[in-house]
Amino acid sequence: MTADRPLLGIMLMLGFCILAPVGDAVAKILGQTVPVGQLVLVRFAVQAIVLIPLVWLTGRVWQMRGRLLTLTFVRTLLHILGIGAMVTALKYLPLADAVAIAFVMPFIMLILGKYALKEEVGHRRLLACLVGFIGTLLVVQPSFQEVGWPALLPIAVAVNFALFMLVTRQIARDADPISLQAVSGVMAIAVMAPTLLIFQNSGLWNLQLVAVSSYEWSLLLSIGLLGTVAHLLMTWSLRYAPSATLAPMQYLEIPFATVIGFVIFGDLPNSLAAVGILITMLAGLYVVLRERATARALVAPAKSPQPLP
Repeated sequence: MTADRPLLGIMLMLGFCILAPVGDAVAKILGQTVPVGQLVLVRFAVQAIVLIPLVWLTGRVWQMRGRLLTLTFVRTLLHILGIGAMVTALKYLPLADAVAIAFVMPFIMLILGKYALKEEVGHRRLLACLVGFIGTLLVVQPSFQEVGWPALLPIAVAVNFALFMLVTRQIARDADPISLQAVSGVMAIAVMAPTLLIFQNSGLWNLQLVAVSSYEWSLLLSIGLLGTVAHLLMTWSLRYAPSATLAPMQYLEIPFATVIGFVIFGDLPNSLAAVGILITMLAGLYVVLRERATARALVAPAKSPQPLP
């Protein structure tokens, strides 16, 4: 078992929040020409190719049995569905909008952490999460009349990823993150490869295998590397901090996605969305400062001289 180290968990989650929207941006570019199923297959294949040699070279154990194996398989299925839904959503929605809509997820995860994992959730963290959620609503401003049903996909992603984080929290302390990601990569290939072969002639474009250019291959490889590193950081963060602590931090992915969306696609939020982004950033920063103050308060009594009997 690994003791909780909230500040380390927060820093690792911050790395995830930076890399994840970069991967989403690459997926948005690829989603216009590469079927979603093929993109997901290559993404997990890269993960397996990168991590399996690392597992062997470092002597890590990656055999899994019983409950751990079952939860890892469930986690992998959730991961496949989540990536597929997000890539599909990004075909229709701006990057910042898709990420913002999906960010009802930390709120869902906070509730799951409190009631499913019985984690302690202080009123300050709950308030910070609610404030961040209000900021998210200001950023979203979805127009279902304009985009139709794809606007609902990020909500499905949010529910999916909240469950994914819940399962990850259950196994993060018992499984090495690198071994876990390597096994997940192999499991995903075992699921996706037969699925694509079966549906190759079904007429469903998103389940086809198509020829891709060298440029598209470079993007496919990059999305695999970005996804692998990002989710290693996320898994490590859950190893050191409760999901309820990390939930508000994930709101910081929204401003990162906004900047990346503007740089790559020219999407710029309006004034109301900018206010929402500021609110979410402040809510996340408050959690960092609150955790630091809590850590100092726990250390201080230990350093105080003991009274004489």
